[in-house]
Amino acid sequence: MPKEQGPAKKQNPLLVLGKISAILDSFSLRQPVLTLSDLREATSMPASTVQRLVANLVEQGFLDREGDGYRIGMKMAYWAAPATRGKEVLDVISPLLAELRDGTGETACLFRAEAVYRVCVGIAETRHVLRREMHLGELAPLHAGSAGRVLLAWKPELMQRLVEGSLESLTSSTITGLDDLQAAVEATRADGFAITIGERESGASGLSAPVFDSAARLVAAVTISGPTLRMPQAVCESWVEPLLETAERMTRLIGGRFPGETHRPA
Repeated sequence: MPKEQGPAKKQNPLLVLGKISAILDSFSLRQPVLTLSDLREATSMPASTVQRLVANLVEQGFLDREGDGYRIGMKMAYWAAPATRGKEVLDVISPLLAELRDGTGETACLFRAEAVYRVCVGIAETRHVLRREMHLGELAPLHAGSAGRVLLAWKPELMQRLVEGSLESLTSSTITGLDDLQAAVEATRADGFAITIGERESGASGLSAPVFDSAARLVAAVTISGPTLRMPQAVCESWVEPLLETAERMTRLIGGRFPGETHRPA
């Protein structure tokens, strides 16, 4: 009988890995430190299981103690580095655009700043027949639209370039006053995202969030865009959380951090 009971008591390694993954997935850039209570709530696992697994993860260096809480261990950074080494940043984060597109049904893009423009450097197009026209390499004015708002919010030097010229009116909703634009940019930085409707193109909506590198420098703006017919204000607001989650995952993939966060020494 003891020989029969022994194997029955062994835990399935895949099941244990699933539980460990659930614990690690509970951490985010917005919630980098979690208590045991937080982890129990996030994973819905029994307290004894969470406590045992967390203790093992700390012992192996996968988690670090911080006061009464825990954070992802610095050992994980050593594994993350070779995973992305030799790859372009855009190659690493662009695959997440397809997930964002599939989750919302609308076009997902990445934009970078170029002089007084924003340029599309990554795209996953909607499958809807009715769509906003967008393609790789397309340029659009920085002062109009949610992506430009994000780029201006986390790259203050770009605003100086706009001060030296005039802000063209593209639609009746385009901001053409520098003071008004500055106020909108400050609101974007405070909110952590931007939603605009009809600023660059009448009948079109967009919402954008920032992606950062390891020095907390802006890498790109990730954007969901589409016709206002399918993306009124209420729908845009309902997609803020998925957008921010995607921007955070992109930031994590390239070992990035949000401005104001500090890296602890290994």
